[in-house]
Amino acid sequence: MNESHAILERPVIPQPQRLYTYDEMLAEFPESNLPCELWDGEIIMSAAPSFDHQKIVGSFYRKLFAWVSERKLGEVVTAPIDMVLSPHRVMQPDVAFIAKDRLAIIGRAINGPADLVLEVISLGRRNRDRIEKRDLYEQYGVKEYWIIDPEAQTVEVLSLESGRYRLLMRCGADQAASSRLLPGLEIPGNAIFYGA
Repeated sequence: MNESHAILERPVIPQPQRLYTYDEMLAEFPESNLPCELWDGEIIMSAAPSFDHQKIVGSFYRKLFAWVSERKLGEVVTAPIDMVLSPHRVMQPDVAFIAKDRLAIIGRAINGPADLVLEVISLGRRNRDRIEKRDLYEQYGVKEYWIIDPEAQTVEVLSLESGRYRLLMRCGADQAASSRLLPGLEIPGNAIFYGA
């Protein structure tokens, strides 16, 4: 029996999946353009988002960025940017706003929860965006969470009150979504979904 054949006959023992800290993930994957998040130490990589997903992200970002910049309220960024919630939990929200009094949390990453996070629901990730991320953002104190559903053409705005999210509004493409965190901000649904 040759040596290579003997190796194939040995039983394969599954190795436990390695769990990472944020620093270990950075050391192994220093610059990745793929969406990459850390869920309880497990690296979760996703395919690049669809064109429609990115178009919605871009439309929302442009409106929010212009509004925030004009008033000098803070910073607005889009993915991929790491939002480090703990050494084992790192998200890459589609859009994040950090208020000017909290800009010190921005370094290579956002080191702590952003004040406002937006996620556009991706096909096959509905449960993750709508439930798992909602629970995580609530737990870590993201003050406002916007969920955009391209399929249903709805925008949901959730506000953190006494440590729990409360639905402020659910609106469609023919209505404007507004923020409690940023009073006066109104973004028309048609601007989000159709770039109008």
